[in-house]
This record gives sequence, structure tokens and C-alpha cells, in this order.
Amino acid sequence: MEIQRIKSFEIDHDILMPGFYISRVDGDIITYDMRTRRPNMGDYMSDLTMHSVEHMFATYIRNSEIAANVVYFGPMGCQTGFYLLVRDVEPDKVFEISKSVLEKIIAHDGEMFGASAKECGNYRNLSLEAAKTECETYLEVLKAKNTQGYDYPKK
Repeated sequence: MEIQRIKSFEIDHDILMPGFYISRVDGDIITYDMRTRRPNMGDYMSDLTMHSVEHMFATYIRNSEIAANVVYFGPMGCQTGFYLLVRDVEPDKVFEISKSVLEKIIAHDGEMFGASAKECGNYRNLSLEAAKTECETYLEVLKAKNTQGYDYPKK
């Protein structure tokens, strides 16, 4: 059996910058690469930051107008971003809603979502401030991008 390389390994991570990319399309599901950091530059998200953004973003996106179309949101193992899988929604709309979700996280004035032992398997490893800081930085990246296409950069 021949092992095929997965698409994310075909991206040139040496030139990949923070941004919002379409990673793959599988039928009606689009996987978005929400790259918050430049790969392999020594600047990685801590577990605390990834976990905290995951709790906040997943909750807000699953309460947005595209809630029924969200398949998954979670961190990349390389600690440089997140994957968002959405069914049957145009990329420009996902992009705009993602910016709105980041704004909601930044403005959030309350408890961290899912921050109890009953709700999370590592509830002590959460920080609303860490989530807000990461989301502020990433929102600036997305504001600068302004829907100039969602393709990965080419050499």
C-alpha cells in the first residue's frame, strides 16, 4: 500500500505567514487553516493559550449564525494555529464571522467557557487573558488580509 502525503505536508512552511487559508475541500466541507504564527520560527503558542482560544472560539463560533454548519474547531499540533471545518458556507462569510468571533472573545467580560472539572479534562489550564491576547494579535492579521484570497503562498 502506497502512503499518500497529506495536503498540509505539501505546504511550504518556510514561506507560510500568519493568515486565513483554505487547507482542503472535501465535498461540502472546507477546512480552514487559521495560522496565527509563522511556522518554525521559535514562536509557538503555549498549551495554555491553545486550550484557552479553543474553548472561547469553539463556543462563540458554535453560537454564531453558521453554528449548524460548524464541524470542528481545534488547535494544530505544531502550535502555530487552528483548524476550522465548516460545511456549506462561502469562504468570505466564514472569514467575516471568524473576525467577529475574535472580536467577541476580546470583548468577553465574564467567565471562561467550560472552565470547570465537569466541563473540561484540564480545566486548570485555561486563561481568558491568554485567549484575548492571542485573538487580538490574530485579528490584526485578518484585518490586514481583508479577503485577498485564501490560497496558500507559492514559492
